[in-house]
Amino acid sequence: MGGAVLDNLEEPSLLLVARRSAPEALAGLWEFPGGKVEPGEEPEAALVRELSEELGVTVRLGSELAAESPAGWPLNPRASMRVWFAEVAQGVAQPLEDHDELLWVPLAETESVLGLPWIPADYPIVRALLSALSLPVGPTAK
Repeated sequence: MGGAVLDNLEEPSLLLVARRSAPEALAGLWEFPGGKVEPGEEPEAALVRELSEELGVTVRLGSELAAESPAGWPLNPRASMRVWFAEVAQGVAQPLEDHDELLWVPLAETESVLGLPWIPADYPIVRALLSALSLPVGPTAK
């Protein structure tokens, strides 16, 4: 599960992104914070828990970002990810687990959002997120 954490669900202007610190193959790349669903856990509850563990915040979830397939966004041949819009309801986001830096990126600067070195599997999600928010995804984007 991944969180497209926004400064405000109703009128978003900033997107919170997290830079991986591990594993070595992904270190230094940006991603949507989140994690795995534990057995017996609902996906939404898993995302709220993961964002609390990784960022130290309580979030309010919005709608799910429509994916390419019903299983979610493909990460690799064995795994996929579902992504929800979210906003921080309590706390200040900090990189507590799996990340060494957080960055609030202005959504109006789509070139800056798209220009980050994203984990390759997250890049199509970034483009879909910008489109879902009616922001331009320009020709210079990957």
